[in-house]
This record gives sequence, C-alpha cells and structure tokens, in this order.
Amino acid sequence: MDGKKLEYKGENALKEIEKLTTTAGEVQYGILKEILKRNAETEYLNKYMKGSIDVSQFKSCVPVITYKNIYPYIQRIANGEDSFLITGQTITEILCSSGTSAGEPKLTPSIAEDLDRRTFLYNLIMPIMNHLIPSWYIPGLDDGKAMYLYFVKAELSTPCGLPFRTVLTSYYKSKHFKCRTRDPFNDFTSPDQAILCNDSNQSMYCQLLAGLVHRHQVMRLGAVFASALLRAISFLERKWAQLCNDIRTGHLDLSIIDPACRSAMMSILSSPNPDLADEIESICSRPSWKGILCHLWPRAKYIEAVVTGSMAQYIPPLEYYSAGKLPLVCTMYASSECYFGVNLKPICDPAEVAFTLLPNMGYFEFLPLGENGALAMDMDEEEAVPNDRLVDLVNVKVGCYYELVVTTFSGLYRYRIGDVLQVTGFHNQAPQFRFICRRNVVLSVDNDKTNEEDLHRSITTAKKLLEPYNALLVEYTSYADTSSVPGHYVLFWEIQMVDSATSIDAKLLQECCVTVEEELDYVYRQCRSREKTIGPLEIRVVEPGTFEALMDLIISQGGSINQYKTPRCIKSSTALKLLNSHALASFSSPRDPKWIPLNG
Repeated sequence: MDGKKLEYKGENALKEIEKLTTTAGEVQYGILKEILKRNAETEYLNKYMKGSIDVSQFKSCVPVITYKNIYPYIQRIANGEDSFLITGQTITEILCSSGTSAGEPKLTPSIAEDLDRRTFLYNLIMPIMNHLIPSWYIPGLDDGKAMYLYFVKAELSTPCGLPFRTVLTSYYKSKHFKCRTRDPFNDFTSPDQAILCNDSNQSMYCQLLAGLVHRHQVMRLGAVFASALLRAISFLERKWAQLCNDIRTGHLDLSIIDPACRSAMMSILSSPNPDLADEIESICSRPSWKGILCHLWPRAKYIEAVVTGSMAQYIPPLEYYSAGKLPLVCTMYASSECYFGVNLKPICDPAEVAFTLLPNMGYFEFLPLGENGALAMDMDEEEAVPNDRLVDLVNVKVGCYYELVVTTFSGLYRYRIGDVLQVTGFHNQAPQFRFICRRNVVLSVDNDKTNEEDLHRSITTAKKLLEPYNALLVEYTSYADTSSVPGHYVLFWEIQMVDSATSIDAKLLQECCVTVEEELDYVYRQCRSREKTIGPLEIRVVEPGTFEALMDLIISQGGSINQYKTPRCIKSSTALKLLNSHALASFSSPRDPKWIPLNG
C-alpha cells in the first residue's frame, strides 16, 4: 500500500471519528433501537419488555444488573441452551475475564460481529497516532516495524463446545488479525506463529529474538499491558546470552519445540550474524540497564501499553528502562464485555490520559457517583440501582464521577462494568473519561483483581492457623509490590501473642502465606501457578503498635479520628515507609497455590 493510500485511509478514519462524535446522541439512540429490535423476543428482554422495542420502556423497565444477575443465563448457554435466551444472534464464543469474586473467571457472551467492532477500534489507532500528532514529534512511523509483544492463552471449551478464551486470544486467532491487510503500520517484528504459540515461554523467547534481529528497524515498542513489557525485560535479562548465540550461529535454541514457531523463526534466522550478536551482547553486558530499551532499539519513538489504573504502578520502571526518553502511549479503553473508546491525545502524560467513548461500540449509560467519587466507596457493589438514576452518554457532566453501564448486541443489558470514571471534557458531543479504578479492587499485579472482600476472606481463613499457638492477628493491610518482576502481594500483619510462653515459627507463617493464596480467586491462582506473572505472596510481620502509628500518620495528614478505618491497601509512599520501618521479619509462600484448569 503506497503512502497516498495510507494517508487516505487515515483521513477516512479521522473523519469517521468526527462524524460519530458530532452526532453521538443520535448514534446512541440508533444503537439502542437496533439492539432492542434484534433482541426484543429473547427470554431475558421479553420478561421486562413484553416484545416492545420502545426506548423509554427499556429505561423504565429493564433493571440495572451486575454479573450475578446475568450469569445463570450465560451458564445455560454454555451448557448447550439456545443463544436466544439473551440475544437474537448466535453466540459464537464465551470470553473469560477477570474481576469476579466467585472464584472463577467471568463468562462473557460474544457474537461474530463483536470482532468487527473490536477491529474497527484497532484500525483507528495508527491514524490517530499518525495524523493527530504533529509530524515534527513522531515522524516516519510507517518507516519500520513495531515490536509489539502479544500473547495468547490456551483456550478451553464450554460443555456444549463453544470456545472459552480471553478476548485478546479471540482476536489474535481470528481472521481479522491473521488475514489483516499488511501495511507499514501493522508490520510487526513477531511472526504470527510466535504470537499464537500457547507456550508463553517459547512465545516470549521467539518474539524477543525476532525483535532483536530487526532491532534497527523497530520504530515502536509495546505490549497490551505495561506488566507484560516489564516481564519481557526481565526475561531478556535472563536469556540475552542465549538469544545472542542464536543470532551469532543462525541456529534456533533447541528449547523451542513448537513446530510453527520453529519454522517461522528459522526463516528469520536465515544466516549467522555475528556482528549483530556482538552489538547486542555489548549493550546487554553493561552494568546498568537504565535506558536499555533505547540502546537495543535506537529508532524507537514511543512505548505503547496500558498504563492507567493498576498499571500506573509500572510507569517508574518503564521510565527507568527507557531513561525517560520514550513517551508512554495508552491508546484505547476496552474490556471483555465491550470495547469503549480511544485516546485522541495519545502523546500525553499518563496521568492525563482520557478516553473518548465512541457511541457506535455499544449503548452506554452512567451511574453517578458524585463530584468526588465518594459514592463509589460507599455504595455496595450489589446494591439495587433505581432505573431512573442512570445518565445517558451525552448528559454526563465534566468533573463528575460515574460507573460505566453497558448494553450490548451480545446479550448484556444495563450491565455494570465496575469501572469508576471521571469526565474530563468532551470531543464534540462525546464525553472523554479518565479511568480512576475498578470498584472495590484493592490489589492487582497482572490480570488479577482482588477486592477487599476477597482479601478479608482469605486472611480470615489463614489467621485460624495462628490460634492453636495463642497468637492473634491484631490488624493487617497490604500493597502490590512491583519493584521487581514479577510483582507480588505483600501483607503487613501485626500479631499479638496471648501467652508469652508460646511462639510461632517461620514454617507456620509460610503456611499462612499459602493459605491466603489458596483462598484467593481463580485468576490470581492461574497467574501465580500457570502464567508465573505474579510472584509468591509475602507476609511482613510488624512490631506491636505499628498500626497505631499508621493511624497517627493518616490523621496527621488530615484524616478524621472519628471516621478512621485501617486502609486495606496502602497507596501512600510515606505510609509504606512507616510500615517497612517497623517490620520484624518476612515470610513468603514456599509453593504455588493449587490451580486446576476449568473443565471443558
């Protein structure tokens, strides 16, 4: 595709964004009318609408729901009942997401055209980067390759045979990705065969090897999540000598046994390249890896990854590895349930990232959470929400906080996503939102989302191990330690000995670590045991009086003694420093928690 065609493609994409956002209210009304037209006779909607497709009746009669309300219907479809329970279209796959407190991933229905909507959003990214960014800032993005590290997870099947997989695995395995039109903007260093390899170690090895072979052509670096890119850097620290040997000799390491991977990589390693191997060896042998990304890929212009929400904790290490020279670009906002919007100012400070919701992706409503978001903390996640409390897309107010509620073609109706957003402005009629947090999530390192209830339940189970030793858990808090890769959960425990004649040993506290992990949800245990993207949980025992000192600190910073509650997750660096200064000993899980793949 020549430059003129690329420019035309980009201009068309931007014109489409302008058209959609200028008529956002009309587009939203049309989307809802179409969803009702297609799905009015489904068992779920008919229960409330009696076959009507009237928008006002939808808003007054269809309840606002959470996952537990729709799960029985999705489970019935997964077991073999007709898709018509919730949607007029055939459900082609069940997507698995994280975030549930029920111990297993959420099941999200998906229809074939959902892939069209996801592809539509993906296709907007490079036109936005190439046309909305001043050419003096990032020139020549089409003059090279992108080293994007993408991964799939092994998929399962539901009892009736529907594919059961993550939304990204679904996309990478679809014709939309595998049969995409090749142009300079989606010319990746990684061969598709490496991306589609189910073995994450083989996939990582091959993708890094391909990126190193093409190091002088790489214009963009990235991964879906910041955590994945840092994991790749950690992997590279361990494997660079092995990778250099492959490049030097032109032979792929024997540990790569996936046939498709091996074949694709042997084409890339077409001949020995000792000069390139020496270059990489010289860089990786340096005592400091500060700026390593710029040294290995000197033409790279930016890093693309999700750095909002819980991923913001990975900004400092990414800035270290790029020496602060590569902007961190967060391009889009999406979930398993629905893709939502794009960042029209991708080269901005990560703290200023705002997403413009595109009105053709689904029907969006918003649950007001007040001007400071306080209602997000006070409202029970399962609390019934009056139907008339929701606000339409075009009627949200700048500065206010909302929880996103979505209605989709695939069978979710007035479904609370669980994301807390703040309106930062508008692009034409379409609001722009800053992602604040997941409701009730206190800990997250990778794909895991541990809420306060899950954390409390797991610690309640573990602390019973102390009771035979006349030991009491007085207080606790936590934080996600991402100073190393993989990151891990840290619990601060203040333990009181009822009988000074008894004591507890390291083995007991290690078992407490294991017990906490065993009680955490399916996604956490999968990340720990199978994916290895989360490290062993750690308990740091602190000296008596530590939590009183923590209360004093927080009150001294403006907190109220009348309303003080021990924070179950520490965000303040000052508070963290206090806790660590009072730590007496540290104990970590000696083994992985039990994890069994869901039965197909």
